Amino acid sequence: PSIRRLIRSWLKAGVMDNGTFSSTEEGTPQGGVISPLLANIALHGMEQRIKQYAESMKGNKTRNRKALSLIRYADDFVIMHKDQTVVEDCQRIINEWLKDMGLELKPSKTWITHTSEGFDFLGFNIRQYQVGKNQSKQGFKTIIKPSQEKVLEHYGQLSQIIERHKAAPQAALISRLKPIIRGWCNYYSSVCSKETFSKLGYLLWNKLQRWGYRRHPKKSKGWVTKKYWGIIEDDNWTFRVNEELYLPKHAKTPIVRHVKVKESRSPYDGDLIYWSTRMGKHPEMPKQKARLLKNQKGKCTHCGLTFRSDDLLEKHHIIPRSLGGTNKDENLELLHLHCHDAKHDTKVNSSELDENPW
Repeated sequence: PSIRRLIRSWLKAGVMDNGTFSSTEEGTPQGGVISPLLANIALHGMEQRIKQYAESMKGNKTRNRKALSLIRYADDFVIMHKDQTVVEDCQRIINEWLKDMGLELKPSKTWITHTSEGFDFLGFNIRQYQVGKNQSKQGFKTIIKPSQEKVLEHYGQLSQIIERHKAAPQAALISRLKPIIRGWCNYYSSVCSKETFSKLGYLLWNKLQRWGYRRHPKKSKGWVTKKYWGIIEDDNWTFRVNEELYLPKHAKTPIVRHVKVKESRSPYDGDLIYWSTRMGKHPEMPKQKARLLKNQKGKCTHCGLTFRSDDLLEKHHIIPRSLGGTNKDENLELLHLHCHDAKHDTKVNSSELDENPW
């Protein structure tokens, strides 16, 4: 049976509530919010099995582990290595590992390919393109962008909505399109999506123009344009009702690269420094300190060293309060305790020290 079928069978079997078993008529549908969680529970340990295989290979254990990568989300995973034989061995090992649960890899969804040909994973297309030595020391560049299948699916969804709203008010159409565009763009905003966003924006603009012309066949194109498009933030071609209700453009989405979480860190591991630096907030860290950590990228502005979890941090006023300095973020910086003392040139008076401190 497939992994998804096993997950559905778990929920169809029944649930326990205060020690009472109750059978369920329906399982979780594919794409349900609990489906990835159950898949992660079922497949927990797969990465560890691949690491054990990497350590058993000839050569340096640490180097072998770094050379072999397994990336998994729920029941979708990719294994990468420069040697095809190693990848084939991993496929065999995972098949044997899955047999203990009565599972197997689906042949139609399992294949081996070279990264220069590219492959789709979780809606992304990952491919290595050959470039000159002046552009990359390796001779190639890895480019991740939205897969063609997902781009067409997204455009088809937008087209269907516009088609269903032929006679609807402009405000209703914008309200329906807006969350879909924002959600899709946010998902792909961490990869090379700028070109895709621009293309989709142009296609959507044409679709909306035809929507407007069809509604007013006896009006001129200029009249239709003036009625449905206007200026928002120096953009003359924004599909809008007013300044508060308008359709966001794909191309306006900023590209922000995702920074991978280090090793096996968790928001619940108590490392306030790391998570405040990464997220700019933490329930156990004062809000202002967390913001300053993120702004400073986790580094002390005096010595330039990265803060560690056991370091003592102090806020320093760039312009002293005695000279009119404020407590706002722009006038504050986080320093090590000893760096703060050095900044103020604090000196210890030896005459004030206890001769017998113990």
